[in-house]
Amino acid sequence: MHQSTGVKAPRKAALASWIGSAVEYYDFFIYGTAAALIFPKIFFSAANPQAAAIASFATFGVAYIARPFGAVILGHIGDKFGRKKVLTFTLLLMGFSTFIIGCLPTYDHVGILAPILLVVARLLQGISAAGEQAGANSMTLEHAPPNRRAFFTSFTLSGTQAGLILATLVFIPLTRLPEADLLSWAWRIPFFLSLVVVVVGFWVRRTLPETPVFIEEAKKHETSKLPFITLFRNNWADVLRIVFAALISVVSTIFSVFTLSYAVNTMQIDRSTMLTVLVLANIVALGAIPAWAMLADRIGRKPVFIFGAVGCAVLIWPYIWAISQANLTLIFVLGILLSGVVYSASNGVWPALYGEMFDTRVRLSGMAIGTQIGFALGGFAPTISAALLGTGPNGWIPVAAFTTITAMIAAISAATASETYRTPMEDLGRKPVAIAG
Repeated sequence: MHQSTGVKAPRKAALASWIGSAVEYYDFFIYGTAAALIFPKIFFSAANPQAAAIASFATFGVAYIARPFGAVILGHIGDKFGRKKVLTFTLLLMGFSTFIIGCLPTYDHVGILAPILLVVARLLQGISAAGEQAGANSMTLEHAPPNRRAFFTSFTLSGTQAGLILATLVFIPLTRLPEADLLSWAWRIPFFLSLVVVVVGFWVRRTLPETPVFIEEAKKHETSKLPFITLFRNNWADVLRIVFAALISVVSTIFSVFTLSYAVNTMQIDRSTMLTVLVLANIVALGAIPAWAMLADRIGRKPVFIFGAVGCAVLIWPYIWAISQANLTLIFVLGILLSGVVYSASNGVWPALYGEMFDTRVRLSGMAIGTQIGFALGGFAPTISAALLGTGPNGWIPVAAFTTITAMIAAISAATASETYRTPMEDLGRKPVAIAG
C-alpha cells in the first residue's frame, strides 16, 4: 500500500462510518422519540392509552425482529462481495423507509391500516440497520492502524450518538408547538429531513475504497462461498458470546425510550426537559466514546467493556429513582453519568471487541448476526418495561432489576472472550494452535 493511502484511508473510513451511522441512527432514533411521545395518539385507537403506548413501543421493537434476517442477508453480501456495497445499500434503504413514514396516513384517516403500514416501514428500517453498523465497523477495523483499531472503530458509535443528538434536537422545538399542530403535521418534519442527511452520507461514501484485507482475500479467491455456513462451523461460540454481550443495548433503549415515556407520561415531567437530558448525555458521549476506545487500545478491550456494563447495572437504580422523585438536578447528573460516561465505555469498545473475534471471511456476518440477535431484546426492552412497570412510587423497581440483569449478563459474556488488542490483523479469528516444545 502506498504511504499516502495508508494515512488517508483509515481517516476516510472513520469519517464515512461516522457520517453513515449518524444518518442511519438519526432515522432510527426519530422513530423512537415519536413512538414514545406521538405515535400512541395518532396511529392507534384512543380508547385505551396504556394499550396504545405498549403497541407503539412494540412497533419500535418490531424493527429488531427484522434485524437478524437482515444481518444474514447483508452479512453474506458484505463478506462475499465487499463492505462498500453493503454500506451504500443500507444508507439508501434507511432513507427511503424513513421518508415513507413521514408520508403515512394516521389512524383517524385509515383505521387499522395505519399501524400496519407503520410496521412495514419499520421492518425496512430494521433490515437497513442490521447491516449498517457491522459493515461500517468491518470497513473501519480493516483500514485502521494496528495499534489504534479500537479508536478508529469507535467512530461508528460516535456517529450513532450524533444521530441521536440530531434526532432529539429536531424534536425539541416541535414539542413546544401546540399539541394539535404537533399531532397533525409537525411530527412529519423530522422524517422528511432524512432525505437531506442521506444525500450527505451517500456523497461521502461513494469514493471510499474497499478494505485492503478484503481485496487481498478476493484476489486469492479466499472469500467464503457461503459465509453464514463457514461462520457457524468455525465461530458459533463467538457469535453466541456477542449475542449475550450485546444485551448491554438494553441500557440504551431503557434510557432513551422507556425513561422518556415514564418521566413524561407517568411523572408529568416536561417533555423538553427530558429531551434535553438525552441531548446532554449524548454530547458527553461524543467525547467519552473515543476516550474509552483509546484506553482500550492501551489496556485491552475486555476491562473497559466490563467496567461499562457493571457500572450501568448499578447506576440505573438511582437514575430511575430520581425520575420517580421528579428530582430534576439528580435526573440531569445521573442521566449524564449513566448514559454519557459509563455506558460509553461498553459502547465505545464493542466494535473492536466483537470485530476482532473473526477473520476477514466472516467478520461482517459474525458481527451483524451476533449483535442483531442481542439488540433484538434491547429493541423490545421498552415494551417489556412498560409491562413490568408497577403502580405506586416503587413501580419502577422491576424495570431497574430487568436492566441490571441484562447488563450483568453482558459483562459475564465479555469476560469469557479472548483479549485481542495486541493480535495482528492477519491472525484475528484464527484459532490458536499448540506448538510442541
